[in-house]
Order: sequence, then structure tokens, then C-alpha cells
Amino acid sequence: MIKSKIKIRTKYVPAGIKVLYEDRDIIVIDKSSGLLSVKAHYEAKKTAHHLLTNYVRKGNPKAKHNLFVVHRLDRGTSGVLVFAKSHEIREKFAAQWETVEKKYMAVVHGQLTEPKGIFKSYLAEGDDYKMQSVENPQDGDLAITRYRVIRSSKKHSLLEIDLLTGKKNQIRAHLSENGNPIVGDGKYGRRTKGRLALHALSIKFKHPFNDEEMTFETPVPGYFMTFFEPQGKKTGPKGGRTGQPARENDGSA
Repeated sequence: MIKSKIKIRTKYVPAGIKVLYEDRDIIVIDKSSGLLSVKAHYEAKKTAHHLLTNYVRKGNPKAKHNLFVVHRLDRGTSGVLVFAKSHEIREKFAAQWETVEKKYMAVVHGQLTEPKGIFKSYLAEGDDYKMQSVENPQDGDLAITRYRVIRSSKKHSLLEIDLLTGKKNQIRAHLSENGNPIVGDGKYGRRTKGRLALHALSIKFKHPFNDEEMTFETPVPGYFMTFFEPQGKKTGPKGGRTGQPARENDGSA
């Protein structure tokens, strides 16, 4: 893990957030499932953006420090999230966003027919506010999702996902349309007990100020592994640590 340039004031970090890194330009966190990234019409204060702004301001609401949203995660999605400390830095992020590498982990219902592959379609939002693939490219935005099966059981599969484009609900829509909705996704699949089993595993980018290459990775939630291990078993998958999927060599660099 890259060492934070600004000391993380652990005792002041709000619930639902773990600060991974901070410097004068950016702040990187691990967001918990259930916490909004930014405000919505039904919630303005219990969001990662609002809580983190208070953290940066050291509890002084009159302080002038502001945070700017670089990207977002769905409320149910946990994992790595980046904020900028100025509009200029946010714009520099936007200029390089197509080159930013983002990996996710997901537990889905069923098994996939191929151990790895790519979903590619044009997505548009329907009247029900759900994203769906459309035939006419002019009616939607190009979305590309690459996946690799890490392990599977009779009822579930654990996937590592590369988000090659960043469209709304892209991963959730593509997996649902393939017949493998994400566990806990009541919007695109079946409503079940427990959280949405989607986690932003890592992000890799060049620092917008000095072009330093930076990679941040968050632990895979232990909840994900309960679908592949007997209850109470604490050992991780073969070759990995507890709660961490084993990394398999698929021949690529």
C-alpha cells in the first residue's frame, strides 16, 4: 500500500469509511456497502462525500476545504473510491479517466459458460430507471465489461471484473442480461438477504499533479467467500490468504 503523505487521523474517520491515502490533491478511501457516494434527493448528509468533507475540515464546518467527486460507487457497492481536493485536480482526472484501470469482485448466481470473456453492448436507461442493452448504437452508450471466473460452486460464481468503460450500473446490467445477476441485487436480479455482492477491488491511475503511477487495492469482503466455504471455515482459497481469492495465471502479462 502506498504510504499516505498526510497522517490519517484514525480516531476522526467516520463510520463506514477507511482512509487509505491522502495528500494535498487527493484522498482515497475504502467505502462500506450501504453508504451513498454522494447526496441523493432522499439523503444529503450520510454520504461518503459529506462525511469525508467534514473529516478533511477537521470538524470545522466553516473551513474552506472542499472535496470534488472523481467517480462514484452504487450504494450497495463497497471498495476503493477517489475524491479530488480541487476542481482543477478533478478535471485532470477526467482527462485521463479512459486510461484508469478499475477492477471489481462479484459473486453471481449460477455458473458462466466460459471461464473468461467480455460483455459488450450499448446501454440505455429505460422507463424503470434500469440500464439495458439496445440494438441501435445511437440509442445508448458503449459499455465493455471483462470478466474472469475465480471459483464456482453449484449455485454461485466468484468473478474478477475489469471495468473497461464506466457506464451507470454497467456490471450489474451485463451480468443480469447474461443470466448471472449479482447476489443481493434486487434491481437487476432477485432480492435476497444480505448486501449487494459487488466490490471495487482496486484502482490504478497516474497522479494528476506529478504523473506518479499509483495503485490502491482493498480486501475482498469475507462475506463473498461464505458462498464457497462451509460456514465457520476461516481458511482462504488455495494459494490465497483468508478472504482473498487465489490469483490464477491465465497466460497474460
